[in-house]
Amino acid sequence: MDRALDRASAALPSREDRPQQKQMAQAVARAISSRRHLVVQAGTGTGKSLAYLVPALALGARVVVSTATKALQDQLAQRDLPMLGRSLGIRFEFAVLKGRSNYVCRQRAREISGAGEQMSLDDEATRRSPTSPGAHLGRLGREVRDLVLWAGEKVPGAAPMRRATSTGDRAELSWEPSDAAWAQVSTGWRECPGAAQCPSGGDCFAELARHRASEADVVVVNTHLYATALALKDADILPPHDLVVFDEAHELEDIASSALGFELSPGRVSSVARLGRSAGAESSVTAALEEAATLLAATLRNYRGRALPRPLDDQLGQALTLLRERATRVAEELRKAGRAGALPGTGPGPGSGSGEAGAAGDSATRQRAQKAVTGLVEELNDLTELPPGEVAWVEGPDASPVVKVAPIDVGAALTESLWGGEGAPTAVLTSATVPAGLGERLGLSPGAFDELSVGSPFAYQEQALLYCPLHLPDPRSPAFEAAMLDELAALLQASEGRAMCLFTSWKAMQSAAEAMRRRVPWTVLTQSDLPKPKLVEKFAADEHSCLFATMGFWQGVDVPGPSLSLVTIDRLPFPRPDDPLLRARRDAVGASAFEVIDVPRAATLLAQGVGRLVRSRSDRGVVAVLDPRLGKARYRWQLVSALPPMKRTRARAEVEAFLASLRANSSS
Repeated sequence: MDRALDRASAALPSREDRPQQKQMAQAVARAISSRRHLVVQAGTGTGKSLAYLVPALALGARVVVSTATKALQDQLAQRDLPMLGRSLGIRFEFAVLKGRSNYVCRQRAREISGAGEQMSLDDEATRRSPTSPGAHLGRLGREVRDLVLWAGEKVPGAAPMRRATSTGDRAELSWEPSDAAWAQVSTGWRECPGAAQCPSGGDCFAELARHRASEADVVVVNTHLYATALALKDADILPPHDLVVFDEAHELEDIASSALGFELSPGRVSSVARLGRSAGAESSVTAALEEAATLLAATLRNYRGRALPRPLDDQLGQALTLLRERATRVAEELRKAGRAGALPGTGPGPGSGSGEAGAAGDSATRQRAQKAVTGLVEELNDLTELPPGEVAWVEGPDASPVVKVAPIDVGAALTESLWGGEGAPTAVLTSATVPAGLGERLGLSPGAFDELSVGSPFAYQEQALLYCPLHLPDPRSPAFEAAMLDELAALLQASEGRAMCLFTSWKAMQSAAEAMRRRVPWTVLTQSDLPKPKLVEKFAADEHSCLFATMGFWQGVDVPGPSLSLVTIDRLPFPRPDDPLLRARRDAVGASAFEVIDVPRAATLLAQGVGRLVRSRSDRGVVAVLDPRLGKARYRWQLVSALPPMKRTRARAEVEAFLASLRANSSS
């Protein structure tokens, strides 16, 4: 295995000796051989993807790599795995597998192109058939038509697309469709009846992707898909595998919590009603379901930002009961239509046509509708009889509130579905920052797994300086913002731009960006200016620019080189005290909740933000945390110990001298 790692490392553009990478790879090899789970913290620069891929391939293990971010998924699929294919000397196949809704649904595209489906679209112009030759198409109708053509289907009056897709993967589109348009040509797991029940199952894009994954040695997925596969239990979503690697494992608890729960929104209910109507349910019945959705929206607005009461109060209980009764009535209508073998009502149905093709389309639409409404009824049952181990709360704006349901503790569910099941894969959980107690919180029994921290190959004591200005007011003080902006302006002057300024809220970011545009001569970019990849590219290209961003940029952003010599963080990133799920977890823990829940979360996210600075052995710079609690609070050492071992200072003069020395070295 060591020789295989050496061959892989030799193929890198800039080969470096990384003893931490070898240490991690040896631990992964032992985990695979002994079938014993491993939690490993691998500091920035370790090269952890090679440290788990090489031993897995060398030992012949079939592996699923589960990532929390698209950036890492792209890195594995576009860089690391192709490079290993060229250099490792081991033949292997790899595939990327996504959730079903990421692929265009051929059956839906064929229903639209073959019969002129009367779709419920946003703009009135497209309520006519968007594919009939004389139709006047609005924006949404044109998008749907182009997506149908991209799927390789024929549209009356339209020329075939020159380059129709061979994968159906939304990510391969050369344009970004609206969510409303994509929803018309895609199907999620809540609606899809499965390949065996679908007329287009034989050439379904999602099924083709699953087939490629079933033949691959390495399958790259996102963590939400993996957790969804666990939640659905008997769903054959993932191929059999010996090893699962959860990269960015610090995200696993929250992602698993989301996937093991569910969301219910009035918009989803209305969508189910429209699907039921297109599948043959009486319009009066589906209209009644939409009316119940409107009532639910009005009721949920009273609970925004807080947990639903236990037991449910009369108003909410009555709204959910009415919704369940009307959804059940739609399900009964669809069963009657299925027994009749044809769609009732007037006018052509969505699959209408002649002969077997039209009947098959009718059946596929009806099966999608039946599955969607059955799932809705089941989730309404769960919501009205919520078990003690789950919490339900309401999020979103007044216009579209959403009920979210999640388990308070994911450990028990993961123990049942992942860690201890018959034939369960060995798991490697890795991240640059592993929160304290992660294994236990995820349901791994103490003593049933190994832990390792391999550190980083970077010399942080020489490369980076951590600055905390203790003279600033407490962030909860009204005087904090003005003082923080003065400090930020002074730091940007000292660094001559070259800064990534991270904020804990959108409002704070916008306010600081407006102030700095008046006070410093360098370009100030914000995350609202461009899509993330373009924004990072523009920031890296302009050496003196400043990038202002919120939580989406605290991880997964790499800008090595002279364009980044200063990272600032406005406040310690503690979770919201009123978050209903975390509040339930705090209640379960009791008096020590702040130390057990809030501080570890803040420490992990702070370390992720700080990690944006040093991305290579040649990077030098300053991290400034503009929250004096990092140097004063009783819990400060829990936060500091989670950070790389940088030299620390409280004096701005030392920061200015350090940054000046960087400029002098770069110009000499």
